[in-house]
Amino acid sequence: MTRRPNASSDAPSLLGAHQWHTLDSDEVARLLDTSASTGLTAVHATARLAKYGANELTSAPKRSALRIVAHQFRSILVLLLAVACALAFAFGDTVEALAILLVILLNASVGFVTEWQAARALEGLRQQEVQQARVRRDGADLLVPAQTLVPGDLVLIGAGDRVPADARLVQSAQFRVDESSLTGESVPSDKSPAVLTDAQAVLGDRASMLFAGTIVTEGRAEAIVVATGATTELGRIGAMIDDVQEHGTPLERKLDALNRVLMVLVLLLCCVIVLLGWLRGHALPEMVRIGVSLAIAAVPEGLLAVTTMTLAIGMQRMAKMHALVRRLPAVEALGSTTVICSDKTGTLTRNEMTVRALHVGDRHVDVAGSGYVPVGDLSENGATLVVSVNSDDALPLALRIGVLCNDSSVDRSIDPPAILGDPTEAALIVAAEKAKIDIAALREQFPRLHELPFDSDTKRMVTVHTTPDGRRVAYAKGSPAALLRMCSATIGAGVLTPLTDAGRATWTDTNNALAGQALRVLALGYRALDDKAPSTSSAVHTSLDAGTPTTGFTLVGFVAMTDPLRDGVRDTIATCRGAGIRVIMVTGDQQVTAEAIARELGLDRAPDGTPTRVVHARDLDALDDAGWEAVARDAAVLARVSPAHKMRLVRALQDRGEIVAMTGDGVNDAPALRTADIGVAMGIRGTDVAKDAADMVITDDDFTTIVRAVEQGRMIVSNILRFIHYLFSCNFAELLVVFTTVMIGWPLPLGVLQILWLNMLTDIFPALALALEPSAPGVMTRPPRDPRAPLMTWAFGGMIAWQGALLAICTLAAFRVGLNWHGDTGEGLRRAETIAFMTLAMAQIFHAFNARSTQRSIFSRDLFTNAWLWGALALCFALQAAAVYVPALRSVLDTTALSPRDVLLVTVTSLCPVLVVELYKMIQRAVRAR
Repeated sequence: MTRRPNASSDAPSLLGAHQWHTLDSDEVARLLDTSASTGLTAVHATARLAKYGANELTSAPKRSALRIVAHQFRSILVLLLAVACALAFAFGDTVEALAILLVILLNASVGFVTEWQAARALEGLRQQEVQQARVRRDGADLLVPAQTLVPGDLVLIGAGDRVPADARLVQSAQFRVDESSLTGESVPSDKSPAVLTDAQAVLGDRASMLFAGTIVTEGRAEAIVVATGATTELGRIGAMIDDVQEHGTPLERKLDALNRVLMVLVLLLCCVIVLLGWLRGHALPEMVRIGVSLAIAAVPEGLLAVTTMTLAIGMQRMAKMHALVRRLPAVEALGSTTVICSDKTGTLTRNEMTVRALHVGDRHVDVAGSGYVPVGDLSENGATLVVSVNSDDALPLALRIGVLCNDSSVDRSIDPPAILGDPTEAALIVAAEKAKIDIAALREQFPRLHELPFDSDTKRMVTVHTTPDGRRVAYAKGSPAALLRMCSATIGAGVLTPLTDAGRATWTDTNNALAGQALRVLALGYRALDDKAPSTSSAVHTSLDAGTPTTGFTLVGFVAMTDPLRDGVRDTIATCRGAGIRVIMVTGDQQVTAEAIARELGLDRAPDGTPTRVVHARDLDALDDAGWEAVARDAAVLARVSPAHKMRLVRALQDRGEIVAMTGDGVNDAPALRTADIGVAMGIRGTDVAKDAADMVITDDDFTTIVRAVEQGRMIVSNILRFIHYLFSCNFAELLVVFTTVMIGWPLPLGVLQILWLNMLTDIFPALALALEPSAPGVMTRPPRDPRAPLMTWAFGGMIAWQGALLAICTLAAFRVGLNWHGDTGEGLRRAETIAFMTLAMAQIFHAFNARSTQRSIFSRDLFTNAWLWGALALCFALQAAAVYVPALRSVLDTTALSPRDVLLVTVTSLCPVLVVELYKMIQRAVRAR
């Protein structure tokens, strides 16, 4: 053909139009200045490679180890600790400074390890790229590196190949492509070069297009490349993943807000104390030192460590339940989840086509079992059937047709079995195996002479075989409408009956009834040919071309199959509803299929019984923000959606204040997984791209595992609130003790290192034990915590404040008594300070029981359910005793041994907060009872 020099200059704008499917192949070739028969010339291919670049996905810049380390120090709390550490070094308090530095480094180390494997989605995409491609240039067929393909190249593709670039079909023969990784479709898509008139057709409906990264399951084709590298649909998904900004989980955002408030309060109080003390005549250096003490008292050093360890423990628990968490804060995000957007194929369903029933003659035969394991019986009216494979009855004949008019096989040498070919055909083989039919022997007895492969236009497949007695027979399978047009008779109990109009209507009604149950229906038929088998297949080919095997068939029956729901998934969705979690099914399947699956799952009705909304992708494209807000509010099912639709849905839900979990397994799910608050990828069927983009990977691909993970997440949220209650009330008590003594002119009762000891010992171990508190009853029968509510509400903060004040009052009382007993100078002051130190420590230890519940009595039957708490208390008791009675520790902490009378004072004053809080709970219960 004649090439126009300026034609290729138009290519970039055309490549961006995404409407190649509306043009015939000749027009595509003209626009891309190529030939639909001989392809590009080598010269043009080289020039275009220089112009458009290599056919590969660009990698996002990888995060260096140094950058990941730096990320660990972004927290406001880390900044506060760093300032306190620097001030401690400045004032010569090396031990205190080193202890604070140890906390910072420990937290940074844990964070660095957890983030080292994150953010590799584009690398996963690169693994899907094709290394070699068959191309026709200058009329010659060549094998070239796939990276050298350019727009206008004519590529040659066959069964088993991975499509190397986006391309427009020129010609094809029985061509089918598995596009599940892009569209979510559970079965391969039929492809043909026919022009489509719908310019806005969604990806899964563009039958004349091939897309990079998809797999050819059947047939062969020639196609013109229209997009390479980053401009392919696969490349656009990569760009969406790369464009999604990293976002914090609800816990990270709330802790950050809490830390900002804490920083302001700490700086304000320290400045006030230093200023007032200096105005009262104290030396400024001494007051600055006291300010450092206040900062250390106010900053909960244990918060970082306990939060990290709590999430890590939760992650380990989830791993035992087949849920692997890739980012620690995602554990908490699950507990706040309000919406789960779930892919259908392989997530809500098994992605295993399974024959459920055969309707033959006037018989309805049920098939038990699921998946590709041949376990299950055939039964009729509850009675198990024994099938005679050599019988001409309709049932064995239907099973025989399903096996022989079939190009697929099941490889059982591996576990799980591998499907070679079309999943629908594999389901027919498994159904025959359940009837104890030897597949290999049957195919040997009925050798195939010829075939007309399945065609998307005729929607049927025909094969011709030689029978064991030397006759010829044609078997057919296809859509019910196609087979009904081919058939003129039906068979039942071995008797042929003419197929009348009434009979056709009856079969059509049967088809509609089965399809309405979310079943995919195939029709089966046969026709006996001449009495003698031909010597060559060419004779059969002649008869096929004459049209005899496509008319005059006998309809044997229908086979109904489904991609079954995962075990327990309907109950799981009901549990989600009871927990206040909304489930939205997001699928690439047709709307009718999606609606039928929604009925099975119970998603077709809202909790109040009103019908839910099902939205097709064509209705999403023109939506404005208000339209998406309505979809996010009302929709329960989205069908035929694209990756951009999924991501837009997640954002619309997030704009409504929802905490969104997105499940998925394909490349098409990756952008939405990255955008969601918690991305959940399937571990068995999931692509590397989906796994790398997700926060959590379900290793058993079981939707119910997500609900168990949500329960763990909710339990972790409750435990986080428990130890925040405990830590902040204890640190507030330390702050008040130091603040009060400075204001009233008493000696300082606590040293800097003693405060750090309290924060690192009596805070951390009981707090960790609270983080292991068992799940409260009914955790999945109440709504999730409001994701917009801060961790520190006024009520929660008020409780922390008065209980912290209670701890401080008891400590100051013990300190005052100690001063009265022993004096306020020398060794007497040291003993009084030790009494205050021990009282505050023991009060904090006992206060852990108060923090277990804001309502339940500590003397309830739950008293001994947390063995970790009792172990933590025993450890703290031992270490506190060592702080006073072990000479080495006593020297470091500047304490002194206590007398029995001092120990009694410490015991009484440290138990007082428990008694007061218990009395308060009792009054609260009495008020509620009224």
